[in-house]
Amino acid sequence: MYLLYYSPGACSLAAHILLEELAQPFKLELRSALKGIGTQTPEYLSINPKGRVPALLCLDSPIGDEAGVLTELPAILVYLAHQAKTGHFIPAFPGELARCLEWLNWLSGTVHSLSYGQVWRPQRFVDDENLFPAIVEKGRRNVMDNYRFIEQHIGGARGQSIFSGYNVVHPVLLVFWIWGKWIDLDMNNSFPAWHRLVHSVIERPAVRRALATEGIDLKLFN
Repeated sequence: MYLLYYSPGACSLAAHILLEELAQPFKLELRSALKGIGTQTPEYLSINPKGRVPALLCLDSPIGDEAGVLTELPAILVYLAHQAKTGHFIPAFPGELARCLEWLNWLSGTVHSLSYGQVWRPQRFVDDENLFPAIVEKGRRNVMDNYRFIEQHIGGARGQSIFSGYNVVHPVLLVFWIWGKWIDLDMNNSFPAWHRLVHSVIERPAVRRALATEGIDLKLFN
């Protein structure tokens, strides 16, 4: 039994989707990441001192060598993928696994923490509020550069690439596609290969259940 601390539409959505894919019992606890509400309370900070989502608690056995909460999306996805009784959500061969981890780390560390951090959390970069607009604008440019990189690699994928089939990278790409919509990017026309990939992902029943639970309307993908 797992307990996932999440915020609707945050990167925790990817972990939520994988929990749905595993078809194993889990619970959700809402911790809104909006303006820190819910993630900065003393109660939650005692669970996850980083004050972020997602955080995963395994209720009936320890994770790794000790009991406690597992944090950081790439770590949570890799852990859950190895718990799958049916389906293969992470590559088994070293080279393919390394490529998968490469994408998870870049998406988490660069696209999320840096680029979207600048767009949505400029106060993490500078204290002077007069500089916030410049930080936000630079973040938007970084997001576009990141998204062009993603589109190029999805569109140019051939054979057994990380984008073939379905693995833990796909739900993360879905999250960033949604975020692109939320900052008013033309995701359908500017990134057609990514758009096609996302439409294949949202056909999965597990993905639709997670989207419905988090209140993300499928009309967003039209």
